[in-house]
Amino acid sequence: MKKAILLILALSLLLVSCQSEPSVQYTYQSPENINDGLDVGTLAEVNIDAELIEKAVNDINRGKFKEVHSMLIFKDNKLVLEEYFTGHKYQWDAPEHHGELVTWDRSMPHCVHSVTKSITSTCIGIAIDNGYIESVHQSIFDYLPEHQHLKTDGKDKITIEHLLTMTSGLEWEEWNAPYSSEDNPIIEIWFSEKDPVTYILEGSLIDEPGTSFRYYGGNQIVLGEIIRNATKRNIDEFSKKYLFEPLEIDSFDWWLRFESGVIEAAGGLKMTPRDMVKIGVTFLNNGVWKGKQIISEQWVEKSATPFADNKGIDVPGTDKKNVGYSYSWWTKTFSSSGKEIYMFYAAGWGGQNIMVFSELNAVVVITGGIYTSSTKTFALLEKYIIPAFD
Repeated sequence: MKKAILLILALSLLLVSCQSEPSVQYTYQSPENINDGLDVGTLAEVNIDAELIEKAVNDINRGKFKEVHSMLIFKDNKLVLEEYFTGHKYQWDAPEHHGELVTWDRSMPHCVHSVTKSITSTCIGIAIDNGYIESVHQSIFDYLPEHQHLKTDGKDKITIEHLLTMTSGLEWEEWNAPYSSEDNPIIEIWFSEKDPVTYILEGSLIDEPGTSFRYYGGNQIVLGEIIRNATKRNIDEFSKKYLFEPLEIDSFDWWLRFESGVIEAAGGLKMTPRDMVKIGVTFLNNGVWKGKQIISEQWVEKSATPFADNKGIDVPGTDKKNVGYSYSWWTKTFSSSGKEIYMFYAAGWGGQNIMVFSELNAVVVITGGIYTSSTKTFALLEKYIIPAFD
């Protein structure tokens, strides 16, 4: 009996060992040139340590960073890493929000969740550049003709900038309940009989607009409607004409809409990781893509700089601590080899990231499916990716 128990334990340990170590170790290979507007190269050409990147990929395959779906690196005008992994498609009503298990590849659009907020912000900037909106300092009600009845109790002081920076002063806070719960206001919108903009703007004004950070995607949903009213185009049409087509992006899908037709402009976008890189590269190059100014340099600067007191924020469900928030982008300073490395980034639930490192002339894109436990994006950056640039 004792021998049988020992044999079972030995077999169990062997099984665990086999599960934690991939059968084949990863060896670096450069991305394929698919003539999509991104030039490709090798890690060696841009002086990135291939050994560290190989260790990162092997650790992802072992599950040490949980469910990562893709990792791409662009540096010195070249895409030099493009790797995809096995993981689950997003499904809100499934256990752990995990739908179908797939092997991700470059052709598959990914739910980018709150990265959408950064795209919506970008569209606001482009709308201003093209004269559809006069200024971020205008009252939101200048562009909400169907909701003038909600312009009460000081809400007329809420500006477009306040929505962009999560400082509207409205009571809503989506970090107080899980995204599987109707107690979360961004989820409760879907169960409300009111139209989304009414639901959002009926919230009580509990702070002076512009004075306090409170994370809530309702801000960007309203921004989407401001774009519709200002430009006479829904955000899907506007973004196609002024952002995605100029960047040679055809993977985008504004897939999430309310029954009223309002587009969920806070988290309802799908894109391929390779096209996410193009967004990052345009911001890296001060709004320029292939010699054409797509986004104003001033808007990029606003996106890369924390707004007012939007600093020292800890994002629940992630390892992202002590970060800042700007025009719907995040900011973070890392320390590596005695140097400070500054990053601004678009981030979405589950591990979606477009990360811009201006000092390193680099963009890193990561996607994932880590919805019910803490993501480890910063750990991956600090252990492998940033040191690989040294």
